[in-house]
Amino acid sequence: MSAHQTTDHGIVTVASGHSVQETVARFESLIKAKQLTLFAHIDFSGDAQREGLAMQPSQLLVFGNPRAGTPLMQTVPTAALDLPLKVLVWEDAEKHVWVSYNAAQYLQQRHGLPDDLVKPLSGVAALVSAAVSSDAI
Repeated sequence: MSAHQTTDHGIVTVASGHSVQETVARFESLIKAKQLTLFAHIDFSGDAQREGLAMQPSQLLVFGNPRAGTPLMQTVPTAALDLPLKVLVWEDAEKHVWVSYNAAQYLQQRHGLPDDLVKPLSGVAALVSAAVSSDAI
């Protein structure tokens, strides 16, 4: 996988130079700094381990801002299928760490969202870029 790839399924995947744990911690700090709400933090690999199953590190963060998401869902109720926003931080078999999320354009097309309501969805790209960068947060 290249360092930055958008698939035909609307998934953007970006390489992280940090571990899964560090990438997640950085992302959580950014969510807090931007005064967004962290609705859920799901540790898939931790859950698997508790059931005696092995899997590469994989954690999902579910976050957003009701002030931004509510108008989307009021306009197009099916947008709730993809809201709040999500990022998946995962490690592949070669120990490379990746962050994946749905492209704003994909969500717009999928739900027929008007341009003026899609802007808040585009902010996830900047959050991901900051979380995977080598810069201090």
